[in-house]
Amino acid sequence: MSKTKAAGSTKLGRDSNPQYLGIKLSAGQKAKPGNIIVRQRGTKINPGANTRIGKDDTIYAIKEGVIHFETKSKKRFNGAKKLIKVVSVK
Repeated sequence: MSKTKAAGSTKLGRDSNPQYLGIKLSAGQKAKPGNIIVRQRGTKINPGANTRIGKDDTIYAIKEGVIHFETKSKKRFNGAKKLIKVVSVK
């Protein structure tokens, strides 16, 4: 027989909150100035026309318009090309 009751393991109640990352406005949706379009870590998606990037890599609209996603080719420093995703407000 055991001397203590069986109990589940705990981490003493410490658990981090979810970050709620991802795309917040889809292509074709209307955006107002200040609306968050994408919350991300790093620049998986780059800002295009009428968008800016925050210090935590959040992309937000600076003008009113419709969200537009596209893929562009970017030239690297060594001459190689890389496909990047760009979001803009048109």
